[in-house]
Amino acid sequence: MVDIISWLLIPWVLAVIVIWEAVWKGIALWYSARAKHLVWFICILIFNTIGILPIVYLLFFKKTKITRTVKAKPRRTKRKR
Repeated sequence: MVDIISWLLIPWVLAVIVIWEAVWKGIALWYSARAKHLVWFICILIFNTIGILPIVYLLFFKKTKITRTVKAKPRRTKRKR
């Protein structure tokens, strides 16, 4: 246990862990917000799990395709003269 704590005190190891967590958290937050999964968004935002929770969300709970809603443009009608 002491060896794990001593590894975490090395600055470059801590920097790699922080970057790993930030990347996975950012991707998972993006997808959960786009899919309107509020509970997942809040859980991923609050809990720091070294990327485990975001990876679980992305692998098992993310919708495969996020569709964009685009409003149809109204057709222009010709004016009668």
